[in-house]
Amino acid sequence: MSSAARVDAKRSIIVTGAGNGLGAEIAMNAGASGWKVGVLDANGVAAASCASTIGSDAIALVADTTDESAIEYSLAQFADFTKRAAPDALVCNAGIVRFGPLLDVSIADWRAVVDVNLTGTFTTARAVARRMAAADIPGSIVAITSMNGVAPGPNSGAYGATKAGIARLIQQMALEWGQFGIRVNAVAPGLIDAGMSEPIYADPDIRARRSQRVPLGRLGTAADVSGTVMFLLSDEAAYITGTEVLVDGGVTMSVMSTLPRPQAVDSVGLVEPGDH
Repeated sequence: MSSAARVDAKRSIIVTGAGNGLGAEIAMNAGASGWKVGVLDANGVAAASCASTIGSDAIALVADTTDESAIEYSLAQFADFTKRAAPDALVCNAGIVRFGPLLDVSIADWRAVVDVNLTGTFTTARAVARRMAAADIPGSIVAITSMNGVAPGPNSGAYGATKAGIARLIQQMALEWGQFGIRVNAVAPGLIDAGMSEPIYADPDIRARRSQRVPLGRLGTAADVSGTVMFLLSDEAAYITGTEVLVDGGVTMSVMSTLPRPQAVDSVGLVEPGDH
């Protein structure tokens, strides 16, 4: 497709798990930025509500991201809607969590989280990448990971393992699909007051204590995450691929600040060679 044709055409994007939470925020941000939006969710009512909020440039797509045939059907619907063979961008946001200690987690819960989070990301991204490559569209894909894929949290079942898996998966996709001009990155939210974390922050004591542990002094917002996603999808990020961006206010790197340390060691002078 010529550069002139790409400039004239409104860019298009599909966001999975976009019926509510972070996915809905990302979809609405894209709509407000002038994109045609495919609001994909397993919950048709939620998808329709989000698409209606965005307006005439959005369409609700109902699919289970682990179901290849359902994804293909949704992609065909979106192609009819946009009059283009493939979207310019995809955000793989659909995900679930089943809390519980590993000693007790059921195999059914383990498999459900792996299927939706890891396999669903792969299934959707591959289906879209195939269309991008066939249509010669140098697209961009962003997957939502988590700080739990970098620093695991207790009693999170398979969640952290799947998010770490996605982080490696996006690197492999970036490596293999770069030849088609397709960029693949990830955004890893930290303590975000939105989406699946909303029940946690309904407790004001937990909210205050967690906020105090963040170096920037506050919880993150859905807008913090969606803004980073939109940057990675933009032309300003045209030379960024295979990267996972932490959006966590610095909390993942702050473990040493929570450990006791005698003040005396802060003024003991220079460390001699070999003393470290």
